[in-house]
Amino acid sequence: MLSTLRNAWKIPDLRKRILYTLMMFAIFRIGANIPVPGINKAYLQSLFSNEGGGLLSFFNFISGGAFENFTIFALSISPYITSSIIMNLLTIAIPRLEALAKEGEEGRKKITQYTRYGTVILAVIQAIGISLGLFRGALISTDFWSVSVVVITLTAGTAFLMWLGEQITENGIGNGISLIIFAGIVSRLPIGAYQTFQKIRLGEASIISLILFCIVAIIVIAGVIAIQQGTRKIPVQYAKRVVGRKMYGGHSTHIPLKVNQAGVIPVIFAMSLLQFPLTLTYFFEGGGFSDFVSRFLSPTGNPGVWIYNLLYALLIIFFTYFYTAVTFNPIEVANNMKQNGGFIPGIRPGKPTSEYLQKTLTRLTLAGAIFLAGIAILPTLALSFSALQIRFGGTALIIAIGVALETMKQIEAQMVMRHYQGFLK
Repeated sequence: MLSTLRNAWKIPDLRKRILYTLMMFAIFRIGANIPVPGINKAYLQSLFSNEGGGLLSFFNFISGGAFENFTIFALSISPYITSSIIMNLLTIAIPRLEALAKEGEEGRKKITQYTRYGTVILAVIQAIGISLGLFRGALISTDFWSVSVVVITLTAGTAFLMWLGEQITENGIGNGISLIIFAGIVSRLPIGAYQTFQKIRLGEASIISLILFCIVAIIVIAGVIAIQQGTRKIPVQYAKRVVGRKMYGGHSTHIPLKVNQAGVIPVIFAMSLLQFPLTLTYFFEGGGFSDFVSRFLSPTGNPGVWIYNLLYALLIIFFTYFYTAVTFNPIEVANNMKQNGGFIPGIRPGKPTSEYLQKTLTRLTLAGAIFLAGIAILPTLALSFSALQIRFGGTALIIAIGVALETMKQIEAQMVMRHYQGFLK
């Protein structure tokens, strides 16, 4: 692999793209440490000192600590992710957007433009919400001008990150938005590793637990890669047909059905829904509601840790089926195959084909959903019953591995184009 990296570095175009991506990462990390003006840092430290793993912890994780320090990139790229998910769902629900998606490059550009507008709108709403809600006590002054400066700064930070991600996609390697999330996740690992080392040195954690954690982490990473790459190939045969003097069809292909068709979306949906009550406790401290949520719906409560993880797993399975049904339509696929003279060997075209695809997809989705739920709740359980401070959640793990695999594929494609041996053999 080291020799492959050396060969990749020798290619001028590829070296330029790698350096450009690294430079964008540096800009992202610099911005993640520039604080928003007019903020009381002492209040932030007291606020997050007792942070219990709610939705805020996920925001802080993917922002690389920018949310906790309330810097200009505190919102990170999360408004863009939300806007993209909403646009994907609206594309299916609204015929006009669905028609735009089928128009090719121009239609995709229009949808991308709508996604940008939605990102800015969501960033403004989210900036107002956390400025007047969670971080209100952190503002030195709460007059209209001071709050406006904070809101504009946070919104501009998200818009800049969106532009930064698009520049990486165009001039660097990999998907820029995904790589920004990846950079934010990975940047938290050294802090977690240092805290774990300190606990081992002080005797608060044993070296055996760390070794077991590393073994489990390697197994989990291998499992995530297997599920992310796992695909069931449905064979498809196209009948021969003569049009004029030319013969068309007669070739074989396949329909790739991924084990994890929905990706990380079900985990994000489930976490957002389940941890919403936990996040509300930051705004309404004290009282019966906060005590109930902290005890029964918190990953650190007792018996909340069991209830939380059970509900988490069930919601992930539900949203996996839901999002897979939204993104893959067996009836439409079967009709397209029938119109083009394609059929699955041993299965009649039309309704029998759609039923076969639906049955196969249901079984694959069940396996993928159960594994996805297991990966998501495993780190929470590990952190609840150990003294280790490596907060590498299931969602972050799936995102990081998915981005790494996709980036590796793009580098491999560049290497193959230039007749070099790449990562894959």
